[in-house]
Formats: sequence, C-alpha cells, structure tokens
Amino acid sequence: MVGTRPRKTPSAEASHGIPAETLRTIYLKMVQTRRFEETAARLFAEGKVHGTAHFCIGEEATGIGVCTALEPGDRMTATHRGHGQSIGKGMRLDLMMAEFLGKETGYCHGRGGCMHIADFSVGSLGANGIVGGGMPLAVGAALSQRLQKSPDITVCFFGDGATSTGSFHESVNLASVWKLPVLFVCVNNLYAMSTPLRRQANIPDLAQRGAAYGIRSVSMDGNDAVAIYLAAREAREYVRQNGPMLLVLNTYRHMGHSKSDANVYRTKQEIEEWKKRCPIKRLRERLVAEGTFTEAELDAVEAQAARDVADAVRFAEESPAPKIEEATRDVYA
Repeated sequence: MVGTRPRKTPSAEASHGIPAETLRTIYLKMVQTRRFEETAARLFAEGKVHGTAHFCIGEEATGIGVCTALEPGDRMTATHRGHGQSIGKGMRLDLMMAEFLGKETGYCHGRGGCMHIADFSVGSLGANGIVGGGMPLAVGAALSQRLQKSPDITVCFFGDGATSTGSFHESVNLASVWKLPVLFVCVNNLYAMSTPLRRQANIPDLAQRGAAYGIRSVSMDGNDAVAIYLAAREAREYVRQNGPMLLVLNTYRHMGHSKSDANVYRTKQEIEEWKKRCPIKRLRERLVAEGTFTEAELDAVEAQAARDVADAVRFAEESPAPKIEEATRDVYA
C-alpha cells in the first residue's frame, strides 16, 4: 500500500542539509501554486473570470525556490506570470483569488486582476503587466535599501523576452554602476509569447547578457527546486556584499502564453517531453528517495494545498463585487 513503507534515516547530505521543514514549505507552496492555477483555469472555463491570465504551470520551482531563500525584509517584483512568485513571497491565497475574481476583498479591491497584485506587508512590490516593467522598480527599491543602509535585498523576476527590452539593459547597467543589492532572476521558459529563444537572442546562454555589464551571472536548471533554493540563498549573501547578480533559471511553461493562446507554435511532443521533467514530481521523488518524507506525508501536504485553494475559492465567491458608484475610487487622473 502506498505510504506504508518505513521511513529511511535521512543522511547528513540529504538535500544538502536543508531543514525538513524548509523542504516541506517549498513542496507545499509549489503544489499550492499548481492547484491555484489549475483552479483558476477552471474558473475561466466556467465563465466566472473575464480578461486574461498567464499561468506558470511547469515553472513552480523558480518563484518558490528563490522566494523561500529570502528574508522577511527582502523585496520582490513579480512578472505577469507571477502567481508562484507571489505565493512564494507569502501573499495570501484567499486575497489573491478574490482579486482574480474581481472582488472587493482582493488585494487591489478587484481592480487589478492577477497581473497587478501587490502586498507591501510581505515585501511584494507587485506584479506587472508590462514586459520588463518591474525592473526599474526593483532598481529603485534596491537604491532605497542602499541609502537606508538596510541589510535586505530586492529580487526582480522577469522572463527571457524581457532581456531584449531597454528596461533590462538600463536597469542592469545602473545597478552594476551603483553596485545595488538587487538579484535579477530571469525565468527562461524558452518562449517570449510565441517567439522561441533561438530567434530572440544570438547567444547560447542568457547569462551572457548580465556578464556584459560586469555582474556575476549564473545559468542553471530551473526545474530543480532544491538547487534553486541553495543558489538563491548563496546569491542573496553575494548581492548583500557585492552588488547585483543575474540568475537565469531555464525552465518551461506547460500551458500557452495566456489562456487564449492556441499553442500552435510548439509541438505536442515537445510539451510532453518537458512535462516529464515536472518540478513538483521531481521534488517529490527526491524527498521520498532521500527519506526526508514518506509518500503518505507528501500526500497529506498535497491534500492541505487542495484545501487551502478550495478555501480561497469559497472566500472569493462569497465576497462582494466592487460597488458601481465607487468605480472611480483610486483613479488619480
């Protein structure tokens, strides 16, 4: 029977000495992200959500692995595909889901949608619907940390397509010149909308774009949550002491660019090959093989994630919609 095997004695080298509770947190948040987005996709199909959304299914190790390595005072800017980054930084599932459904109880009172949620209380400076839009904000936040002599850093998430924007080059250049405490994290899912990476940049590794500005740049497997956590933890200390760094996480999104993407530019074979590298499945197999958790214990974690998301949906659906007479509230021009 699944889950009845005796637990192995974890070795001192298991997952490089990461505490079991930290590994549980990483696994829980990755599963929460997957369940949140699968549920969101269903709500779209049911006609309960309007507009669009961008899902990070297949990329969960990136946002969760990095954000789990941060300290509470660190700041973060997310992308338009930022559910995992937001959950990783500690944002609440119920308020995220309420915002997703356009409810008054959402993070932005139902006015921002999933691409524009923020929670300053946990250091999330917000997601951004503009490609590369969070980069100047992250550099400004890091500058304020430097001026205030803060021990904290700012993490800036962006996609591979954003490395071709002016904001990337301006932001990385300025951060390099001023040696600001900002960790640039490129979530490279190989496609900028429908444009494959091989047609975006005439370089073999996006880390070269950071190295061009004289900052330490590392490229790694974006589906290995444990390796990402360790790299981000090391990168945080490096950034605090030396200034900016670029971390390129090479991964893949299982779904299209957005919910309306017909996905005609990728083959089914390619997608299926990447699904075999699922970061959640990979982490689960590792945790069981190393004896950190049993199958039954991880089943319990997945059940908790499902309950958490179900509770978030219930909260959102029972929440009131914004009042028509308040439509212009918070509009400044």
